[in-house]
Amino acid sequence: MNNDVNFHMNDLPNELKLMLILLSNDEGVELNFELQELIRGADWDRFIELARHHRVFPSINLKLQELRSDDVPTFVATLFHRDYYRNTLQMLGLSGEMEQLAKAFEGKGIRSLFLKGPVIAADLYGDVSLRTSCDLDLLIPLKELEQAEALLCSLGYEKDDYIETVLNDWKWRHHHTTFNHPVKKIKVELHWRLNPAPSKEPGFEELWSRKRKSSLISRPIYYLGREDLFLFLVSHGARHGWSRLRWLLDIKQLVRQKLDWPVLTRLLRKHSYLHIGGQALLLAARLLAVPLREEMKPLLSVRKAHWLAEDAMFYVHRMVNLHTDPVPEEVQRYHSRYLFTLMTMPQKAMHMASFLYPFPDDAKTLPLPRPLHFLYFPLRPFLWTWRKLGKQGRGKMDQKLDH
Repeated sequence: MNNDVNFHMNDLPNELKLMLILLSNDEGVELNFELQELIRGADWDRFIELARHHRVFPSINLKLQELRSDDVPTFVATLFHRDYYRNTLQMLGLSGEMEQLAKAFEGKGIRSLFLKGPVIAADLYGDVSLRTSCDLDLLIPLKELEQAEALLCSLGYEKDDYIETVLNDWKWRHHHTTFNHPVKKIKVELHWRLNPAPSKEPGFEELWSRKRKSSLISRPIYYLGREDLFLFLVSHGARHGWSRLRWLLDIKQLVRQKLDWPVLTRLLRKHSYLHIGGQALLLAARLLAVPLREEMKPLLSVRKAHWLAEDAMFYVHRMVNLHTDPVPEEVQRYHSRYLFTLMTMPQKAMHMASFLYPFPDDAKTLPLPRPLHFLYFPLRPFLWTWRKLGKQGRGKMDQKLDH
């Protein structure tokens, strides 16, 4: 990956520069010369597209109201206000559903930690309407997953059975299952891990011991402690290449709170996230003017953090959506290399070793009775070779047909 630690900022689109300036201002937006020039030359359709892609339109709406510039077209202000209003309704709906889920899980004795959604919006921004969210994410103990899934189904949710598995590899290759409510149009992600393997992370009991209680609603709703939330947010944002600025805006809001930096440093070092935390702080500092302080030095002194911050600029320069197919081949190749670069050396070794573990494709290639699934371990190299040769043969046949 790129070892040049100099951020490439000059060639950012003017509309993105404008958005970053607005999001960087904490004490009220002042209409200086640079800002006025960017506003006057803005492609407002592009600006709107960027704000929606990065999921920061609630904050942009607030900043434009503070700015009160005559050079901002009326239709732009009206559109952002409309998006803000719709998001507020959606967040209120998610808040109500979150309360119902908390009640249902508590009634069954299932402990749960809400990872994102309205509870995080209220904590970081002080107002659920200032952050977007399209689903609810809950973390539960793995041993209670089956009971929790049955509970969601009893509440009208339908499981999206996209996970294919053999020899229980789902427990570490994946980290959540997805449920959709066909009537309420709400998605719930049920986590048993914060991130997929080979990540290291605190276990549920450790996270539960440091939980916080939200004051968003009267019913007890629990979510991650501040330092655990920082670990989760930076690991999630890094895994997605910080391709949405909302994730960096979350980091900015969290850093403004009273984090225990010595505790956070020990937590990140223990779970091999020190370089990821440094990457997040460097990006937040350069893009959103987050001040870097002395207590952050252990994270910032990791050389790899600087390389990773530069690598993430690939996503900032583009509107990359990793969840919508088809993902451009250039982005797929880059993201695959980027994810590998995020790993520590032990994690890279684990990742490479995981390819020796049977995949669901092996069971499709050679279906075996469940008691014989252990045979997929010695058979895997042969099954992999068979599939590769089959693909090459089909490719040659397609070429002949094309001619």
